[in-house]
Amino acid sequence: MILGITLITLGIVALSLMPREEDPQISISGGVVVVSMPGASAAEVEQVVVRPLERRIKEIKGVEHIYGVASDNVGIVNVMYYIGENREASNLKLYDKVMQNMDQLPEGALTPLVRPFDIDIDIPILSIAFYAKTPQGVDNVNLYKRVEAFRNSLGNVDNVAKTEIKGEHKEQFNIEIDLSKLSAYHLSLEQIVGALKSLTASSPEVKNRTQEGKLIVFGVKNALERVEDIQNLIVANFGGSVVYLKDIAAIHLGDDIQNKKSAQISYKQGETMTPLQDQVTLSISKLKGSNAVVIAHDVLKRLEASKNELDKEGIGYIVTRNYGERANEAVNELVFHLLISIVIIALLLIFILGWREGLIVTLTVPAILAITIFIAYMSGQTINRITLFAFLLSLGLLVDDVIVVIENIHRHLHSKDSQDKEMDELLIEATDEIGAPTNLATIAIILTMVPMAFVGQMMGEFMKPIPLNVPVAMLSSLLIAYIFTPFLARKFLKKPNHTKGENHGKI
Repeated sequence: MILGITLITLGIVALSLMPREEDPQISISGGVVVVSMPGASAAEVEQVVVRPLERRIKEIKGVEHIYGVASDNVGIVNVMYYIGENREASNLKLYDKVMQNMDQLPEGALTPLVRPFDIDIDIPILSIAFYAKTPQGVDNVNLYKRVEAFRNSLGNVDNVAKTEIKGEHKEQFNIEIDLSKLSAYHLSLEQIVGALKSLTASSPEVKNRTQEGKLIVFGVKNALERVEDIQNLIVANFGGSVVYLKDIAAIHLGDDIQNKKSAQISYKQGETMTPLQDQVTLSISKLKGSNAVVIAHDVLKRLEASKNELDKEGIGYIVTRNYGERANEAVNELVFHLLISIVIIALLLIFILGWREGLIVTLTVPAILAITIFIAYMSGQTINRITLFAFLLSLGLLVDDVIVVIENIHRHLHSKDSQDKEMDELLIEATDEIGAPTNLATIAIILTMVPMAFVGQMMGEFMKPIPLNVPVAMLSSLLIAYIFTPFLARKFLKKPNHTKGENHGKI
């Protein structure tokens, strides 16, 4: 009895401690190789950068897909590894291969940037949209700064793998060149860039056209604090006169106007929807195997603590995605259905076997599930829909061993020679009698799960909890049937008093 209570307690503790997810988190990893080649066309980049890199990367063992993209000035090669490949080892092989072939890159190509990526941590468990409550409220730059500050405060939250901000507009000095004036003073963009380098440690970058169609934008923000610092920058001498940057360009402090990416939100206010407005979204991703419910709760708790400050600044927020809440609801719903299934099985067994025998079988089910859940917890698994589906799948199978044992015990107790034997002798005899066929039947069911364990790719990773947990449940069922069932039968069942002429073989 103490052992049974201990097992059930361990199962309950394991269920409460196991990380919760809606679905199993699948590790899909790869890498990106970025090579810049200033001044080169897309066709040139594809011919001398992307194609040679693709050929070399194909030599790496464990690479499943390679997809190269060429554009003006830059080439990008995306690499996808086979599911199940060691992430760190694959990234190291990719980096080594690229570095070993540096000498094959054309002159003018910059040092390649090798960046790993992980699809599993790119899917956020929590997304929060921040917006200005009134049109006259906080501007886009200050909204981004506030979200960035909150993002930095999440650095000590356990098991947060990645935080990402979308829809942001950063502060910068914008320099819009007047091409006609540039030509009039016989200046080039290279001269402007060289002059700006003297003011800032970070090299200014020539950006693309703005949404308004203006040609060039320089994003500069380092040691410069005032617009005047840039306006009064001497860029050249023309006809004996000094040419200042303000003579050929309009300079102002604002946001990164070359950033064409934006995010907007519309939310329900009363009975109507608000007009679309700019927003900044903060996304949080978790480490594999961690508890989405706990992480989401910790982040939202910190957000709630900052609510008063955000209100004072005129910033509102809406939680647009809460994977932790969804995971918790999904797990709780399946646990509830699991309990309903146990009750239904109990009722059926009571009507078919009798209330004492049915009660014995019902009492063994929590112990079997407790052992399975505890082993799943110790092996580093998470509670998700597929894990619980494995429990539901095995529920109808795991009672078979116990039913076979209790039915044979019942038969032996009602046999004609039961009066001549002690209760313990009858229990041992009945259990031993069906040992071999019960073992064989259990092994046969376990073997049907073996092929599923060898399914590869994404489907194999997704369905892995089934071949992992069903065999454990079946072995636990066998153990419980041989240990707990005779014990419970000893406590709840009695030998009937047979009279002369009674059909002793009737069950």
